[in-house]
Formats: sequence, structure tokens, C-alpha cells
Amino acid sequence: MIDQQTINQIFETADIVEVISDYVTLKKSGSNYKGLSPFTNEKTPSFFVSPAKGIFKDFSSGKGGNVVGFLMEHEKLTYPEALRYLAKKYNIPIEEKELTADEIQLRNERESLLAVTAFARSFFRDQLGTAEGKAVGMSYLRKRGFRDDIIVKFEIGYSPEDRKAFSNEAKKKGYRQEYLVKTGLSIAKEDYLTDRFHGRVIFPIHALSGHVIGFGGRTLKADKSIAKYLNSPESDIYHKGKILYGLFQAKKSIVSEDKCFLVEGYTDVTALHQAGITNVVSSSGTALTNEQIRLIKRFTNNITIIYDGDEAGITASFRGIDMILEAGMNIKVLPLPDGEDPDSFSRSRSASDFLQFIKENEKDFISFKTHILLEDTRNDPIKRTHMITDIVRSIAVIPDGIARSVFLKECSMILDVEEQVLYNEVNRVRRQKLEQRWKTEGTEPPQITVPQQPTVPSFVEEVYSEYEEREIIYFLLKFGNQVVRLSSENNAEITVAQYIIREIQNDELEFTNLVYKKIFEDVKDIIEHGEPIAERTFIYHDDARIRDLAVDIYTSRYELSKVWKRKESYVELPGENLGFEVPKSLLSYKMKVVDSALSDLRKSLEKLEKSGNLTGLNDHLQRIRNLERVKRDLSVSLGGRTVLR
Repeated sequence: MIDQQTINQIFETADIVEVISDYVTLKKSGSNYKGLSPFTNEKTPSFFVSPAKGIFKDFSSGKGGNVVGFLMEHEKLTYPEALRYLAKKYNIPIEEKELTADEIQLRNERESLLAVTAFARSFFRDQLGTAEGKAVGMSYLRKRGFRDDIIVKFEIGYSPEDRKAFSNEAKKKGYRQEYLVKTGLSIAKEDYLTDRFHGRVIFPIHALSGHVIGFGGRTLKADKSIAKYLNSPESDIYHKGKILYGLFQAKKSIVSEDKCFLVEGYTDVTALHQAGITNVVSSSGTALTNEQIRLIKRFTNNITIIYDGDEAGITASFRGIDMILEAGMNIKVLPLPDGEDPDSFSRSRSASDFLQFIKENEKDFISFKTHILLEDTRNDPIKRTHMITDIVRSIAVIPDGIARSVFLKECSMILDVEEQVLYNEVNRVRRQKLEQRWKTEGTEPPQITVPQQPTVPSFVEEVYSEYEEREIIYFLLKFGNQVVRLSSENNAEITVAQYIIREIQNDELEFTNLVYKKIFEDVKDIIEHGEPIAERTFIYHDDARIRDLAVDIYTSRYELSKVWKRKESYVELPGENLGFEVPKSLLSYKMKVVDSALSDLRKSLEKLEKSGNLTGLNDHLQRIRNLERVKRDLSVSLGGRTVLR
């Protein structure tokens, strides 16, 4: 359990811009920062971070919150996990006793799996220092030219040849067999556990947060019947199609260089880092996925794929290129000389020589793809036709019309095909995809759930008025500290919050929305103690619903409201004329209450008349007349009389 004082210190210390910059490329925009949403695949930035308020708001997905909320949403961490992550990042000590085996069992499954992989990372790393680790694991790394700083940076380790070494040590430390098996680190036999990665050099796989979520193991045996590389199986924390090896170590460099190099294997990544090229990641030998592409796009829109001389592998990668194009990214391709891979090629050259080679030899995908395909189709018209169609289909997935046009022009010149013919084919392909999408969506239309409206009760105090209540809460939080003057009270000064609270209490009104009601009560308590309304009070409220609403209000874009007046040359924005806006919001709320009460009274009156029961008839009529008079007064006020100035 983390005490409240430590939690407060974490919130006060954590820099939300710095934390979110580990996951999203942020650019300064006035006093705020903006970037592409990490939650949706958008092309126009709608993700905003306010360092002054300590909050983020993603307008494309509607998500928002404080720095802890971001980590919980993005990394799927629990509240305690997010706090521990920030405490570790900012060197804030948390006094927690070492967990017993029973306590580990009580923690949720994700925390338990991460605890197991964290222990495994330390175990494998320490094994490099043992006699066997030095003789076998470190010997291999030295032969491959690994420096100490790279071994430390990527936390490379070694798993002993003893098939039970890791599993026995983990059980001895109190880690449950269930989680050892679920992470894939151990394999359950009839009556014992065996180590999946025994006798291998270990490459930990990190999530963006730095947590180790899986491992890759490289065998040191020459036996071809043994897989050269072995990866962790899929688990609740590791999904190979959603992770890129080296991204945790490369993300800052990718942002600063505004470019990402994509290679195939673990050693390709480490070798390039050793050569001084640090903006590089690997798909770990798996086919590129949309999730991996979106990961890269969070940090840059420019990607260069580095291939070795294996032409069969290059041809198989064309699908991945199309997926990158469809994501709207700028893609270059760099084929290495025959017999070379990024590991061997980088070790034979300096970083500057390698970068110069990249500059001189990387190609756009049209030049690359046509060069590869032309070799097989040069003397075969039918194959050539298929090749042109293949390239056109790649161009057709590009979302930007100008980029498509440029590539079509280049393709026309290279293939000696009329540009208009290519345009027609691209349009046909795009139209075909749109029709297919329409058919798919048409057969399974999205289901829209319409919430049931609550029954309006027959008394005034509990009239359902969601819109009006929210608007009052908006002014209460957003402008509550601002001072206005009462024209009806000799220009007496009062804050917006004091005015709203006074008006609501004078009429003995009560919010029906429980979240709004709680905020109103909290603000009232703050005002009664003579304190200003602090944004942090609600952004870091212990009620998640209030936190979400506060973030939404404090980051809301300017929108028109039904009570804000329209002038000939412009429309006033919220806060420009509080002397008009706040009273109008309150009057609209009161009008809703009165209208509802009148409706209920008239229905009740009709029932009395039909039943012939005249008891209470006069009382109903009197209440109706009183409310109609109140309604006329409200109508006059809503017609333009200003209460504040």
C-alpha cells in the first residue's frame, strides 16, 4: 500500500509532458503540446497535453486524465502499478515490504506475470557473471563483438545449460508455477518444470514503459535440429505482433532523428546501436503488423526498412510495405549487398560510413519494387501486366491524393505506361475497396444503444435536466474564481461560484446527476472555507468519474451553447461575457424545472377533474398560477435582462 503523502509527492514531481513524450511525439503549441493520438490511427493531431494543468486530452477517442491516468490507459497498468512506475522514474522511494509467496498469489495476474519476467531478467543477467556464463554466454557475445555498454543497455543475459536452473530458483524465491508457465519461461512436465531457454543467450523484450514482457533466446549449439532463436509464447503481457524489439531503447532517438530504421533480428538492432545508429527497431522475425506500424508512427512518419541480400525475403515483405503506405507513412527501402545483413555490414563500417551508404542507396518503394519485379517479367507480357497491377495496388492504398499522383507519374515513366491508364486503374481499385467496405458495414450496421430516459418525478426538486446541470458545472469549475458584479446590489462583487451556489440554494434546487451533485457540494465546501477552486482538486479527485469530467471541462474546446448570444459579426465564446452567460445558464435550468413542474401539475389537475374529486383542486390551480408567474419572469430575464456585469 502506498501512503497518501508519497502519492502526493509523485503527482507533484511527475512531469506529464516528459512522461507522455516517452510514448507520443509532442510538439509545442502555444502553452500546450500536441501530437497524434496514441489511442487511434489518426492523421491530424488531436492529442493535447497541458503542462500547467497536468492533464492530457485526446479529442479523437475522448480519453483524458492526469499522468497516472495516461499510464493506466496506455500501458494498461493498475493504479498502484502506474504510481510505482512514476516513483521509479523520478527516484521517489516507496517503502513496501518484500512480498511473500501468499501476497504474490493475491496480486492480480498481470502484476504477477510482470513480477516473474522482472525476476527472470535479473536472473539471466546475473548468470553472465558465473563461470558457465563467462565461458559460454559471454564468450559468444565477445566473438560477435558485443561491447559491455550494449550488453548493459539491452540487459542481455544467459540461461544455464541446466534445464531446471531458472525454474528451481524462481520457485525457491516464491514465484508460483502457474505464472512461470504462463510467461513461457518454464514448461510443465509430469512432476517438474523445465526451462524453455536453457543453454541460450537471452535478449529481454521490453514494453514501451520499460517493463520486460518477454524474451528471445539464441542457441549456442551448432545442431541444426535446434531452433536458432526461440521466443516467449503469447501471454497476457506479451503479444509479438504488438511489440517491436528495441523500441524502448530507440524511441527518443527516433523522435530526435524523425526517422526509424526497421531490421529483422535482435542482433541487427544491437549491432546498429553499437555502430552509433540508435533509431532502429526489429519486428523480431515476424511478419509486420498494423499494430507495429502504429507503434512507429507515434514517434515518426518516416521509416526505412533495411533488408539483407535475401531476395526471397524481400519479395515476401511487399505486404508489409503496402501496410506502411496505407498508414500514410513515408517509406524508403535499403537493400544490403549480397551476403550481408545489418549486423555484419555495420561491424565492417563506421557509423558515418553506414549513414553515407544509407543516404546513397535507400530507394522509394516504387523504384525498389519495380526493380525487383522487372527482373522476373522482362520478357513475359502477361507477367509484366500482373506486375504493373501489383504496383498500382500499392499506390492505391496511399491515403494522400498528392502522394498518389507523384508516384503514379514516376511509375508511368519507369514502366512506360500512360499515366491516365494508371490513374484509371488506381481509381478502380480504390472504388472497389470502398464498395467492399460499404457492403461489409451494410450487412452488419453498428448497434447504437439508446439509454432509457429516467421518469420525471412529480416534484420540482428532482427534475431531470442533464444538459442544464452540466452547463452550470462547466461554469462553476472553469470560471468559478472569476469576480463579477451584481447590478441589482449596488455593484457588489461576488465570484461566479458564489453566485451560482447562492442561486441554487435560494431556490432549494438539487442536481439529479450524482456526479454534478458531488462537484457542487465539493465546491460549496471549498468556498465556505474561503479557498479558491483549484483545478488539481478535481483533476486528481479520488472519484474517477469526477476526474474524467474535470479533465473534459478543463480541456474542452470552444463550443456554442444555446444560451450564448450571437452577434452580427461574431459569436461570443465561453467566458467572454460571464455576466450574460452564467445567469442565462441558471435561468435556463430554472425554466426547465418550472416547465416540468407545470406539466406535472396540469396532468394531475386533469386527473382530478375527470375523477370528479375536487379535493385539492384550488391548491393545484394556485400552484399553477404561481409557477406561470415565475415562468413569465424567467422568460423576461431570458429575453435579455442582464443580472451581472
